[in-house]
Amino acid sequence: MHSIRLTFLAAAFSLANVVYALAHGGHNHGDAPPPATVQSAPRATAASALFELVAVSNGGFVTVYLDRFDTNEPVAGARIDVETPAGPVTATPDGDVYKIDAPWASTPGEHELLFTITADAEIDFLTGTLSVPLAPAAPAANAGSGGFVSAALAKQFRDTVATTVPQRLRRADPALIFMGIVGFLGGALAMGLIRRRKLVAGLLASLLAVLIGTTFAYAETASSAAVDAKAAIRDVAQRMADGRVFAPKSAQRILAIRTISATETEHRSSIEMPGRVIPDPNESGFVQTAIGGRLLAPPGGFPPLGAQVKAGQLMAYVEPSLAAADQSSIRQSKAELDQEIALDERQLERLRTLAMSGTASARQLEEAELTIDGLRKRRAALEAIRMEPERLVAPVSGIVSKANAAPGLIAETNTEVFHIINPAQLWVEALSFGRNEVSGNASIGTLEGSPVTLTLVGAGFAEDGQAQPVHFRVDDKTGRLQPGDRVTLVAQTEAKTKGIAAPREAVIRGANGEDIVFVHTAPELFEPRPVRTEPLDGGRVIIVAGISAGERFVTEGAELLNQLR
Repeated sequence: MHSIRLTFLAAAFSLANVVYALAHGGHNHGDAPPPATVQSAPRATAASALFELVAVSNGGFVTVYLDRFDTNEPVAGARIDVETPAGPVTATPDGDVYKIDAPWASTPGEHELLFTITADAEIDFLTGTLSVPLAPAAPAANAGSGGFVSAALAKQFRDTVATTVPQRLRRADPALIFMGIVGFLGGALAMGLIRRRKLVAGLLASLLAVLIGTTFAYAETASSAAVDAKAAIRDVAQRMADGRVFAPKSAQRILAIRTISATETEHRSSIEMPGRVIPDPNESGFVQTAIGGRLLAPPGGFPPLGAQVKAGQLMAYVEPSLAAADQSSIRQSKAELDQEIALDERQLERLRTLAMSGTASARQLEEAELTIDGLRKRRAALEAIRMEPERLVAPVSGIVSKANAAPGLIAETNTEVFHIINPAQLWVEALSFGRNEVSGNASIGTLEGSPVTLTLVGAGFAEDGQAQPVHFRVDDKTGRLQPGDRVTLVAQTEAKTKGIAAPREAVIRGANGEDIVFVHTAPELFEPRPVRTEPLDGGRVIIVAGISAGERFVTEGAELLNQLR
């Protein structure tokens, strides 16, 4: 009976080890979750009023990232001398980073580093500690080749049996049930062997199964732990559980992250207004017909759209076209004039005869001649009505922005045939809906970067309680604005407010709809901070709440940081 109980104990012991080995052999069942946070490589950080430095260990060498403290702009071409545990060395430039051969960086422990930085006329000293952690410890192996299990292995086995097996029994693990059946069959086989007096062989077989199961389980566990630890140590930009963003310096180079130091000053308040770009009324003009008629092209043809014209340049002719009623009236006037001319000519002949005899005076003769001359001119004017087309000339110099001309086209009176503008002289007509009176210049934000500045020309009065029209002159001569563009401009008022001026691209929309900025709290950490803003000009806003003076916040690349997960 004693031998039977011993055999059952050995079989159960073997079964537990086999189950443990199967449960942890390949990690195919998903019991072991991946690391919650990717561990970064060992690094040392340091900062001063001039520079910010991060040294990252990469096995046998150290990569040094050097940036400007205020702007986060990489510093290239500097000289970096480093006091290391192995002695002084000089970093080798590699693009916008620096590298140091460091065999000592693979040794676990605290390594004190002293950096001497020389960049142009600036010299600075920075200190940092590079902490290299111990490598993950592998599970203890067998004490020798004799097949004895160490105390550490026995303790880990007892812990495993006490925790893992009950958990799997509660959730009815199919693998555990299967191995239980196999163990029962193995125990029955062992009892059969015992009855045939092969107890020693059964015990040896059970011990061998124990050793094999334990060895494979712990070897696989150690291998998996080493692989997981190696895969988890890498520099990856990620959002942390508290909402902050960890961005290694290598990722900051790719994202082109730039910062500024917050400075609180007093600014004039501004208001936003919708507007439309219009031509300068003094530098633009229309070509219209004074009379209705048929359009005729000048020598060289009609000027096309976009053509450059000068003031006084002939652009078209208008040949008058008379209606039937007008033509009938002209014929009647001609007949009446012909009749009057014939009567006056006869009267003139009689006066000449009487003047020769002294009966008629020279004054009467002269008046008759003048009357006939006037009638003849009126008659000639009627004949020339259809022979003298109207000349259409350019009122100003500029570019043809609108053309409505074609040979033979009938144009009515006041028809707009051409519109000429000077694209270098533009205005913006804005509408003010608020009660704050615009008292200063304005600006318009553009995608190209710098805003377009505007000079206040004048403001009208709101009619019937509607919007107040305000005119601004465009000072920009680069052609970024075109007539007809719809814009939103920011104009100054007399009121003043205190806050921190920031570029508009620094303020982004958070996931909850709040306006946020990223504050640079550490060399590789960025904290999203909700803020309240007011407009300042076309390219900037005023942060009136949310950050304090002296804090650094991101001005370029904030939208890319916000996309990290």
